[in-house]
Amino acid sequence: MTPTTVISIGREALEIMLLVSAPLFIAALVTGLLVSVFQAATQINEATLSFVPKLLMIFITLIVAGPWMITLLTDYMRRLFESIPGIIG
Repeated sequence: MTPTTVISIGREALEIMLLVSAPLFIAALVTGLLVSVFQAATQINEATLSFVPKLLMIFITLIVAGPWMITLLTDYMRRLFESIPGIIG
């Protein structure tokens, strides 16, 4: 196993991780921004107010994007397992 192979596997793993986590992060970010604007407009300063909407949006995002995320992860793992004989030698 060469250093180039290790770097390639690590790079691809990081790319998959970013792709899988991006929908959840974006949903939490947008929800937090909307709740913050609402809090600023109504002058409600409650720290726990943004928790429930974020939790709900992440849950909805998991329902919508979950199959795509699982497919992406299983495809990566299948390719990784299939390449083990070639990597070992």
